[in-house]
Amino acid sequence: MEPRRSINPGVVVFALILIYLLYSLLRYATQKQVVPYLVRTGSLQENQVYEGLCLRGEEVVDADTAGYINYYYREKERLGTNDLACTIDSSGTITDEIQSEETEGTLFDDSDYASLQQDIQTFTESFTPSSFDDVYDFKSSMDSSLQRITNSKVLSGIDSLSSTSSLSRMTTDNTGYIVYSMDGYEEKTFDTLTAADFNSASYDSQVTSRGNNDLVSAGDFAYKLETDEDWSVAIQLGSEDEANALQSYLDANSNAVLVRFLNTQQEIYATVTIRNDTDGNYFADLAFTNSMLIYCTDRFVDIKLMTDQMSGLKIPVSALVDGEFFTVPAAYVTTGTDDQLQVQVKTVNENGDETTLTQAVNPYGTGIQKDDDGNDIDGSDFYYISEDELSKGDVLVSSSGSDTYTVGDTASLQGVYNINEGYADFTEVTVIKQNDEYAIVQPNDTYGLREYDYIVLDATTMTPGEFVVTY
Repeated sequence: MEPRRSINPGVVVFALILIYLLYSLLRYATQKQVVPYLVRTGSLQENQVYEGLCLRGEEVVDADTAGYINYYYREKERLGTNDLACTIDSSGTITDEIQSEETEGTLFDDSDYASLQQDIQTFTESFTPSSFDDVYDFKSSMDSSLQRITNSKVLSGIDSLSSTSSLSRMTTDNTGYIVYSMDGYEEKTFDTLTAADFNSASYDSQVTSRGNNDLVSAGDFAYKLETDEDWSVAIQLGSEDEANALQSYLDANSNAVLVRFLNTQQEIYATVTIRNDTDGNYFADLAFTNSMLIYCTDRFVDIKLMTDQMSGLKIPVSALVDGEFFTVPAAYVTTGTDDQLQVQVKTVNENGDETTLTQAVNPYGTGIQKDDDGNDIDGSDFYYISEDELSKGDVLVSSSGSDTYTVGDTASLQGVYNINEGYADFTEVTVIKQNDEYAIVQPNDTYGLREYDYIVLDATTMTPGEFVVTY
């Protein structure tokens, strides 16, 4: 007789674990699996970039005689009325004077050199390799310092030279910032611009620039004054839809938009005017009341319209779903204990007597009826209530008991499936901006989402109330 075999406990435990693993794998493979999405605050990057055309109050001044022109202020410096803008020397007297000063070494004195040395030392002590762009700013600053010193020395001797018949002094008739170039755009206005004016490729060939000792004829361009602090940047819009979208933004933002200048990263608010021409082109004029000096030598500037200033909860468009709900007038919804909303449903008891039953409800949102013009109708507030809580044909009794309402009207409500509790709970959202991939929804709505909620990434994979297995 063979000895009786005992069961190995280790084999039993292993078999049970194996069975459990196989069951778990089978259950996991056969159940619907949902990809969750963590809701975070964000915005959509849809700001528009344009090449803008600067329009200013500009006064072009021509040379009153022929000769060698010389300037005594650095470009963009502000001049007052009757200030000396330039001289025109038909015999080269001023040129000889400057060269003589430079040759004899008397143009700069010890105090001038000390001032320049101090500027260099200050820059050297504060310079860091990570901000190399500061080198260009320092170069411009040094150029300006040298120009100021030279100007002051030459200007101090102008009176003694002005008695010569070869020297013509040109003084300003107005106050403004002096500029030593012109481009033919000085007389253009927003109302007269055409699409061809925005062709910056051929712009350089239209520019006339002046410098010290340039030979000019009578009637040639001498200098220009920027006379008005108010200025604007005109842009050409890509289409009628683009113009309408901008106008809609302006209507909601007091006709103002934040503009970022890409070369300086400066941001300024502008008021906007939009027009179109007979050829179907659309233009916008961005008007400013400050910072003209910074851009007074620029005709074309790259700008970005910061129309995407609205932020909220950023969710994928694939998470949006439209739910169908009963619309119940607010007059038939009351607040019970613990702030629980409820309705009174007319019913018949076991004795056949008509009575009312208190039914707790959890609305998914609120709305208000509108008239044919889209205006809200006073007193027409309603709640969106799930078809799981009420049935079509239910008769509700108002809080006063005098009126009834038969449940039946429905409306669609946009939302997402919130899965914080492990099942698909429809949650209303209010979309405030959307593109092909993402939507920005209003945060902290009464019945809406909160940051760090988990929602279903693809709403088409779920039904309301369905339990969720995520991965």
